[in-house]
Amino acid sequence: MNSDIIEGNWKQLKGDVQIQWGKLTNDELDRIEGNRKKLAGKIQEKYGKTKDEAEREIKEFEKSRKK
Repeated sequence: MNSDIIEGNWKQLKGDVQIQWGKLTNDELDRIEGNRKKLAGKIQEKYGKTKDEAEREIKEFEKSRKK
């Protein structure tokens, strides 16, 4: 899953993202709009993760959604 797919399917994925990273609010998810960099930044901010940790978590999330 690449960033285009995340952006294109954001409305469908938003609920799963909120389950995965529950500290992210609906307003924040609306502002992220499927943008991978914005998502990584918010994960860093809310969870105190490094950029690499946030990216790794997003990759794992993406892998879990592939079918």
